[in-house]
Amino acid sequence: MRVGIVGAGIVGVATAHALLDDGHVVDLIDREGIAAGTSAGNAGWIAHLDILPLASPKAWRHLPRWALDPLGPLAIRPSYLPALTPWLARFVSASRPSRIEASTQAIATLNGLALPAWRKRLQAVGLGHHLRERGLLSVWADAGGYRAAQPLFERQRGLGIAVETLDAADLRRLEPALGPRAVAGALYPTGCHVSDPLDFTRALAQAALDRGAELRRFEVVDVRAGGDKVALRTSFDTLAEYDRIVVATGAWSKPLAASLGDSVPLDTERGYNVTLPSGRFGLTRPVMFEGEGFVTTPLDTGDRVGGSVEFAGLAAAPNFRRVDAILGRLRRFLPEADLSGGTRWMGFRPSTPDSLPVIGRAPRDPRIVYAFGHAHHGLTQATAELVAALLADRRPDIDLTPYSPERFAKRF
Repeated sequence: MRVGIVGAGIVGVATAHALLDDGHVVDLIDREGIAAGTSAGNAGWIAHLDILPLASPKAWRHLPRWALDPLGPLAIRPSYLPALTPWLARFVSASRPSRIEASTQAIATLNGLALPAWRKRLQAVGLGHHLRERGLLSVWADAGGYRAAQPLFERQRGLGIAVETLDAADLRRLEPALGPRAVAGALYPTGCHVSDPLDFTRALAQAALDRGAELRRFEVVDVRAGGDKVALRTSFDTLAEYDRIVVATGAWSKPLAASLGDSVPLDTERGYNVTLPSGRFGLTRPVMFEGEGFVTTPLDTGDRVGGSVEFAGLAAAPNFRRVDAILGRLRRFLPEADLSGGTRWMGFRPSTPDSLPVIGRAPRDPRIVYAFGHAHHGLTQATAELVAALLADRRPDIDLTPYSPERFAKRF
């Protein structure tokens, strides 16, 4: 079949390879080209060990403190609050214990496929050298927060995720750059990251083009179902017709789903980061600073620190004072580091209230498959093979009911 993948970020590019495996003719469609959005500047983690939704006790425990700081780990611009209110209502509903448990199970199931799928894919196309398997580290400045994380460690171990608990001395032996503020930690030996998310996505895209995929640069305004083909209407008011369509445009997917009659509560968690020259942090592996809302990654292209969640929509200008705030918090953990200069960036994480992506057929036309809303897990989650299975009418490796676009039709 001739398949059009709308969106040339990491999800779209990975999906292209899975469809090429099945012998389809594949077009990658993007108005700006390969990795022009969030795939260009994320933290680069393959975070298969992360199993908690945003609406979890961990987040709610910190929320009162975060809410008092307009530049803190989570903020809502006041002007955007009216538009965000329906999303927030669903988020509160997703915070019920039963919903948190359902989301946790669904995230763990999906993330459990991720690392094996990436290893297999990268070996097949000769790009395994982009993986950095150095483990991931979580650190705490608060002993109480560390104690509260013990049930999570046990849950992760029950899922086969290795977790090694560390005291302050262990942390200093592992990462001498960490100052006395870091009092406890957890090492995930199987954690990994990529060389650089932009370089990685471009290399994977080039491998797809070398296999026969085509890159087409135009903006898709809406998707038109019905008839023998599925048509994409472009901003030039022309039509591009395909046998099948995959919608993988991240934070910009909501209007395309709406054009098919699907109301998806998708918003964007705007994330910020800054990349400094390599070696500035003195850290040898990615680190999550628990309760602080940011992570660091020693990419091949530089030391990156970023995170936070800002709800302000797709149109508002970046507020790079949020980067200064992140650097201020990082300085308390790395007192000897030179944190001056660097390249600043802001990107859009496409997020649903229950922290689950939208993976499934469009209810009104099964020839159209959705693959968006991955939030913090776009690089991690092994969506590609699942999408390919749907398009081929094969049974996916996991039950896709939790990720269905139809779940939003239910009362919350």
